[in-house]
Amino acid sequence: MTVNYRSQGEGTLGLHFPLTALGAGAAKGEEAYIERVKDLCLEPQLFSLLEGKVKYLAATPRFKDVIQTFAVPAGETPAGFRIESTLQEDGLLLIDLVRDISYDKNGVKRPTGILYSADSANPYEVAPIAPLLANLTCNPGIVYDLFINNPKANVGNAFHTRDEVMTELGRILGPGCDISVELNNPFEEDFDKILEECETFKSILSEYRLVVKVPHTGPVNPNNVHELLEGDKKLSTRYDQASTADALRGHNLALRLREHGYRINYTLMFEPYQTAMALQAKPYFINSFVRHRAKQSSAIKVLLDCYDRTVDRKYLEALRAELLANDYLSSGEADRDLLDVLKLGRDVLRYRNFENPEGADGLDGVRHNLRLLRQTNLPDTRLIICSMEGEYNYPDIDNLMADPAYADMVDRVVITAEPQYLARFTATNQVVSYQRRFMNAANGQK
Repeated sequence: MTVNYRSQGEGTLGLHFPLTALGAGAAKGEEAYIERVKDLCLEPQLFSLLEGKVKYLAATPRFKDVIQTFAVPAGETPAGFRIESTLQEDGLLLIDLVRDISYDKNGVKRPTGILYSADSANPYEVAPIAPLLANLTCNPGIVYDLFINNPKANVGNAFHTRDEVMTELGRILGPGCDISVELNNPFEEDFDKILEECETFKSILSEYRLVVKVPHTGPVNPNNVHELLEGDKKLSTRYDQASTADALRGHNLALRLREHGYRINYTLMFEPYQTAMALQAKPYFINSFVRHRAKQSSAIKVLLDCYDRTVDRKYLEALRAELLANDYLSSGEADRDLLDVLKLGRDVLRYRNFENPEGADGLDGVRHNLRLLRQTNLPDTRLIICSMEGEYNYPDIDNLMADPAYADMVDRVVITAEPQYLARFTATNQVVSYQRRFMNAANGQK
C-alpha cells in the first residue's frame, strides 16, 4: 500500500461506497471471510440499487475453498480472482471468487489489459519474472529437453520428474498465475489415462491454476506417430491429407476434457484458418505462433525472388528442400514437380500477406485471430501470442497492441516468451549511458 492508494478502497469523483456502507453484517460464522472484502467499493448506482435490500453477507463455498487452498493471509483475497456477488431472495448477498488472471490481489486489476506469460519450466529462470506474470506455459520439449535433461539448466540435477518441476513452479508463481501443462501423449487412446494425467496436474496446481494444453494433431494418429520417432522422423502423410477423425482428434479431446471441468489451452496454432474451428472446442486459450512461420515465409520469399530474377531451377529445387524440411511436403514427395513447388510457395506467401502491410511483420495471424475473438461468444477466451525471437518480434507485437484498431481487445491478449527474451526488452543503450553518469555522480558526492 502506497500513499496514492485509497485507504478505503477505490471509487470515483471522491465518493466511496465500501461494502460495509450497506449496513449489512456478516452472517454468523462468516465474519473472517467478509473481513477480506469489507472495503470493496461499490459504484454509486450499484449502491443505490442494493441499499436496503442486503440484510447480511456470506461467502460462497468456492470463496472459502480458494482461501483454504492458497492459505491466503487474513484480510486479503488472492491474485488471479475476480470478486463477484449474487443477491438471494432472503437478502443474503453471497460473495464469490471467480478465476480471472486479469486481477491482482484484493480485486484490483493488473496494471495493463495485456498480460504476460513465460515459456519455461526452469524454476531458476522463472523466479525473477514471476511477480510480473499471469500465466506460464510449457510442453514436453520445454520440460524435458530444455530443463530436466539439460545439466546446465537443471543445476545439480535437483529435479528428476515433471511433477517435481510443476510443484516448484506452482510455489514460485503463487495463486495469481495460470499454468498451462501439455499432455505427454495426446494420442493415448484410453481416455481414462489422459484423465489420470490431468488429475495429477490438478492435485499439484489446483483446479484454479491448471490449464491443460491440447495440441492440434493434423494427420498424426496413434498408428503413425511412431514415424516421428524413427529413421528420418518424417511423416508419410502430408499435413493437409489427414482423415477427418485425425484432423479433429484435438478438437474432440479438448471438448471432452472441458466436459470434465478442465480449461483448455488449444495449442499448435500457426495459420489463421485454424482458429474458427478451434473456437468450436471452447478453449480458454487459443494461440498465434509467430516465429517459425515468419522465418519460413522469409526463406520462401528469398528463394522465389531469386528464381524470378534468374529463372534458374536450382532455386526451385532449394525451395522444394525447404518445404520438405518443414513438413509442407511429406516424406514421399522429395521429387515433387517443381511447378507444383513454385505454386505452393507463391500460395503460402499470398495467404500470409507477406508482401503487404497486413503480414509483412509476420503478425497477420494475430490480427486475424483478434478479429475473430472479437466476434465470439466466449468472453473468457484469450489469445496467447507465442513463439518469438530476434530483434523485431516483440517490438512489432508491442506496436500492434498500441494500434487503436485493437484497443478493445488488449485485455484478451497474453504475450508469452522465454523469460530471457522478454527481459532483453526492458533496457536500451541509454540506460547504460545514464547509469554511467548517475553512478559517477554518486561516487563523487561530498
